[in-house]
Order: sequence, then C-alpha cells, then structure tokens
Amino acid sequence: MKTKLLYHTNSFTYECTATVVAVEGDDIALDATVFYPGGGGQMADRGMITWEGQDYPASVLAMHKRNDIIWHTLDYPPPPIGTEVVGTIDWDFRYQMMRTHTALHILCGVIWKEFGVQVTGGQMYPDRARMDFAMENLDKERIHYIEDKINQAVEADYPLRVYSLPRQKALMLPDLVRTKINLLPPEIEEIRIVEIVGLDLQADGGTHVNHTREVGGIRITKTENKGKINKRLEIMLDSLS
Repeated sequence: MKTKLLYHTNSFTYECTATVVAVEGDDIALDATVFYPGGGGQMADRGMITWEGQDYPASVLAMHKRNDIIWHTLDYPPPPIGTEVVGTIDWDFRYQMMRTHTALHILCGVIWKEFGVQVTGGQMYPDRARMDFAMENLDKERIHYIEDKINQAVEADYPLRVYSLPRQKALMLPDLVRTKINLLPPEIEEIRIVEIVGLDLQADGGTHVNHTREVGGIRITKTENKGKINKRLEIMLDSLS
C-alpha cells in the first residue's frame, strides 16, 4: 500500500478525491493526497476532508508519513475503509509555503554561487523563514549584497523544473553536495530534484512555485551569529499586489 503524493506531481493541486485505505483511531490513510505532511523545514498543509453523511467537515489536525503512507489525523470520527472522501487544502497557506520554500532555494543558490558556502539548517514559519550557512563573514555590506542578488534572481524570473533521477545518477551531480544527499537512506532509489534553471539544483520533497517572480520581493530582516562559522539569515516576503 502506498499513498500517491499529488503535491509531488503538481504543487498547485489544492483538492482531490481519494479512498480511505486504512483507519487507526482518529487517523486515516488515503490512496492519494494533496496534503503535504511537512518535512525539510516546510510546514505541513492545513485543510479539511469531507465525505457523505458528515455533520461538518473534518479538519486535518496533523499528518505523518510512515513508510510510504500518509496518515491524516482528524477532529471528527473517521469514516470506514473504502469511503470516498474529498481533501481540500488551505490554498492561501500552501501558496505562502510554496513562495517561501522557493525563496530559500534562491537564497541558497545565490550564496552557493557567490561564496561556495553550504547550508547547515533551515525552517519555515507562517510569516517568515530562516536559513543557516557555514559562513564566517556576514557584515552589513555582505548582507546588502546578498539581498540585492536574491531580488535580482526573483526579477530574472527563472523557471523551476521538478523531476526524478535514479539515485546513482543523482549522486553524480556535484551541485547536490549542498543537500547532504549522501545521508539519504540507501533504500531511496529515486531522488526528486527541484531545479531553478540557471541558479539552483537540490534534492527536495517540498512544494514550489513555477517561476521565481512568483516569490515577490525578499527582505533579509534579521541575522544571528550561531557560531564562529555558522550564520543565520531570516527572511520575509513582500505581499503580492
């Protein structure tokens, strides 16, 4: 049994029909889902699941992935196995996460190209995001330079491509060293790649926009010294008009 991950095929899919294939307490597993369960610093999707006979739509309180199955925790008694349901995500929240995730890839791509610096961590929040880099120097001049470069990348409107490669072929791509791809479990045979054409290339399981201009303006709002060679940059996105 395996859940079909519709968000991997198209990040802009916000609703789907699916069948309940397993039930455990308040958790249900579906044969397909549009809900991103969270991971890689990206927050899990929010939304509702509906089916015939409900008194009110069931909110998805949490999600987790176990083996190849996505489990959805509901605030409503779950339906029996075999029930056809409709899953609908909070699109505004998803799109914010898509823009934010792509912004972090832009930041990572620019800093890698300009300084050859690796990422040491990252996290997204509803209104901001942060990324840590193995960087020693992060003075005001460099911060302004990075902010200019990442917004130039937004305006360049680079397209994004999402595809999968066999593990051995992916391991041959030198740019993927930033993602610590060698730490992936050996049983993972297909690596999903997210590429900002001309700027960035990473192994990634999250959701993204189609072109960099969709991200909008990016502001570096805060920096922190997390160690001699570990600096944190916090970013926020401008609202889209």
